[in-house]
Parts: sequence; C-alpha cells; structure tokens
Amino acid sequence: PDVASGAATGPADLLARWMATMGPMLAAMQLGSAVGHLARSTMGPYELPIPRNAPRLLMVPANAARFAEDWSLDPDEVRLWVCLRELTSHAVLSRPHVADRFRELLVRVVQGMAEDTAGLVDNLQGMDLTQPDALQSLLGDPTALMSLEPSPTRRRAAEDLLAVVAALLGYVEHILDLAAVRLLGGRGAITEAWRRHQVDRESSDRAAELMLGLDLGPAQIDRGAAFVRGVFERAGEEGLARLWSSPHTLPTPAEIDAPGLWLERIDLTEPDT
Repeated sequence: PDVASGAATGPADLLARWMATMGPMLAAMQLGSAVGHLARSTMGPYELPIPRNAPRLLMVPANAARFAEDWSLDPDEVRLWVCLRELTSHAVLSRPHVADRFRELLVRVVQGMAEDTAGLVDNLQGMDLTQPDALQSLLGDPTALMSLEPSPTRRRAAEDLLAVVAALLGYVEHILDLAAVRLLGGRGAITEAWRRHQVDRESSDRAAELMLGLDLGPAQIDRGAAFVRGVFERAGEEGLARLWSSPHTLPTPAEIDAPGLWLERIDLTEPDT
C-alpha cells in the first residue's frame, strides 16, 4: 500500500489509473479496431451512412462477390444493387445541409462516447490485469464501449442521430424498390438475403456503427421504411422530396415514428421558396 495516501498501489490499481488518463486514446484504438472489422465485410463506403469530405462512389468487389456467393445470388445483380444503394446515399449525404447536420450529431455522440470511456475503469475491477491476455482482450474488443450505460447527453444525441439515419435507410429502400423493378425485375431475393445478413452479423461487425451511435439493423430499416411509406401515402413523391430539402425538414425522434406529425410541422414552418 501507498503509506502517504493510504491507497493501494498494486498492478491492477496502477493500470486503472493509467486507463483513466488514456480514455480518449483507448476510444481511438477501439474505433480503429472497429473499422478493421468493417473493412472485411462492407460492400461500399456508404454502408456506414456518414458524410465524406471527398465523396467518391466506390465498391469493394471482393466483398460483393462473397455476399453473392454466400447467398446464391447473381453477382452482376448484387453489384448493380450495391451501386444503386451507394448512389442514393451519396445523393442525400452530399447535400451540404444534410452533411452538416449528420456531422453535428456524430460529433455530439462521439464526444459523449469519449466521456463515457471513464466507465471502462469500472470494468477493470475483478479482472486479473497482471495477465497479458486480460489486457489484450480489453484493448482488442471493439465493442467494449457498447457495454457501458450511455450518459444522458450521449443518449439524446444518439436518438436524434438515429431518427435521421432511419429516414435515410427508409428512403434508400424506397428508391431501391422503384429502381429495382426496372433494372432487376424486383429485388426480393437480394432484399431477403441482406436482411438475414444484417440479423446474423456478429457484434464485432457492428462495432463501427454502434460506436458512432448508429443502428443499421432491420428494426431501424423497418422504422425508416414505415416513415417514408407514411409520407408517400399522404403526400406522394412531392412530399417525400421535401425530406432532404432543408435543415429543418429532417425528422425528429418523435416524428420518425409518426410521419403525420412531420408533415404537419413542415407545412406550418417551411418558408416559402
């Protein structure tokens, strides 16, 4: 024990103090690990739907080919489907006001995540950190931050972000449905394969999206698709086009689950153009 302070100075205590000061670096290391997992499965950059400073339409052919093989799909149709997804996401996220809002919400979530890394110190309790394997497991697990209870600030930012992301996911599905009828004769097989792929993903494959406060699973896709469908049924394509027309037309968490509320708000507040 430390006689002066009365505090223990065993290996675990010293390491806990070190971890408390290394939170931001640990978050960066875990994000890097998460991106590494993502690179092994993503078929295009916008599969993680965040704005890019220098956007380019790209595809990862090897991952697309593997997906087609795993689900017994036509490789050419899968490549076309990936291109349609990427192009639609790019068309939305390249709009300056949409990109700015996404970045604002992402920054708020990541700032909250950095603050929450202090909770990782609690995870050290009860671990025998004198063993190299224990420390390696902690540092190498890209999902360690997701096991922490988010702070209220991080939770609010994540809810705001998820509302906009869900709208984007639903909009992409809407456009794919329209385009696939003409270009693919429908996309039932690919849609079902993609849904099952999303459900079956391991936590490490979802680490990058979860660390950024995103959820790209079927539940969020269905949530966004229901919102887009509700807007389309009430206001048609003209009403749906207003979704990305200005910063204030992006939906809130309450509105994403009630498209009628969104339509009422923008009808009342949208300035004349």
